[in-house]
Amino acid sequence: MTLLIAGDIGGTKTILRLVEVTDQAVDFKPLFEVTYPSQNYSDLVPMVQEFLAQTNYIPEIACFAIAGPVIKQTSQLTNLSWYLDATRLQQQLNLETVNLINDFAAVSYGVLGLKSNELASLQTVEAQNDAPIAILGAGTGLGEGFLIPKGDGDYQVFGTEGGHTDFAARSELEYQISQYICREKKLDRISVERVVSGQGIISIYQALRDLEIITEKNEKIADTIKQWEQNPTSDIDPAAIISQAAQAKTDPLSEKTMEIFIEAYAAEAGNLALKILPYGGLYLAGGIAAKNLELIKASRFLEIFKQKGRVSPILDAIPVNIILNPEVGLLGSILYGINHF
Repeated sequence: MTLLIAGDIGGTKTILRLVEVTDQAVDFKPLFEVTYPSQNYSDLVPMVQEFLAQTNYIPEIACFAIAGPVIKQTSQLTNLSWYLDATRLQQQLNLETVNLINDFAAVSYGVLGLKSNELASLQTVEAQNDAPIAILGAGTGLGEGFLIPKGDGDYQVFGTEGGHTDFAARSELEYQISQYICREKKLDRISVERVVSGQGIISIYQALRDLEIITEKNEKIADTIKQWEQNPTSDIDPAAIISQAAQAKTDPLSEKTMEIFIEAYAAEAGNLALKILPYGGLYLAGGIAAKNLELIKASRFLEIFKQKGRVSPILDAIPVNIILNPEVGLLGSILYGINHF
């Protein structure tokens, strides 16, 4: 029996789970799990120590999925001030082995372990077993990754930083929004992540409001967003408030915000699909897609996804799914950890 700590470390929250791995290293049993607000900790070590203090178990190995690039088992997190080094973590936590993997590499591993009831299909076509798989997901940021078949039923997983590539406006309105974000945040360019993410939802809303493209009609929503603007460290989640208002159709400004967000998301999904040609499937991860499933289904997502000029028909053969399991990254870190100790 081997005990493993798996972690999914994001800019907003970190999920830690302790699992028991069977002697055959092919299965695992969850033992204990806690979710922590990442910003409340200066480093991963005190969080894990607090986690272990609540159990009577002594784990041997760990695998942590990181929201940022992982280079030679080190990582400077993108949306946190943490710098993680696997060797340091191994020593300070008294573990035999620590593996760090990119969060979207973890999601990629997790996709391989998903069941059909953990997916919602947007485009249902048969997946090709010998073709690549692509994953992208909007959350705190925008993650992208892909899997390449190795020929033996297994896959090689690659995490990327594709969310930080340049955002390309597809309309005059998107151009106005991108220029607004540049001015407000004092940037000389904006990445796709600045639009297709939770922070992007907020920026789109602010742009539509401040540029007077859509007027505020729901005073409660407008006041709540302004309260958050005055105190961004408050418990208010403006992106969630905007998306919920759009789903309830109680605020035209929120509805337009989500329309623009979803179409930008679809365009980037199509861009990734053209680069990878993932006939094994394209998966939307991250909490935003799953929480806005009905909005996405009712939107022009597939139309925009396939709006790629002369090569548009290529995308008809790509299965497109939304991942419903919110802990797919954690599942991936478990599967990776099991196979790398």
